[in-house]
Amino acid sequence: MPTRDETLGQIDISSSAVATVANQAIHQCYGVVGMASKNLADGIANLLTRDSRRGIEIRTVADGVEIDAYVIVQYGVRIKTVAESIQHTVKFHVEKAIGLPVHAVNVYIQGLRFNPDNQD
Repeated sequence: MPTRDETLGQIDISSSAVATVANQAIHQCYGVVGMASKNLADGIANLLTRDSRRGIEIRTVADGVEIDAYVIVQYGVRIKTVAESIQHTVKFHVEKAIGLPVHAVNVYIQGLRFNPDNQD
C-alpha cells in the first residue's frame, strides 16, 4: 500500500484506489476494448466479483508504484502504439491523482478483438 508522510501525519493510499485510477486511464486510450486477466484462475475470480481492478496489478516499491496492465486491443490497430499510449496515460493520471511516482507501467496484450462489423 503506497504511503506518504506529510507534515500533519501519514497518508495511506490503497492499491485498489491506484488500480481504479489506472483502469479509468486505460479505458481512455484508443484501441483498448477491454481488460483481461493474468491467468485463468484470476479470470474466474474476476467474473464472480466484477472488480474495478480487473486486469491491473499494483506493486509498491521504495518510493512509488509499479503497475501491470493486462489488456485486450482492437484488431487492426498498431499494438506498439496502443501500449505506449497506455504507459504514458496511466503514468500521467496516477501521478496526478495519487501524487506518487510511477516507476513502471508494464503492458501485457492478452488478446485481440476482431469487430465483424468492419469487414472489407
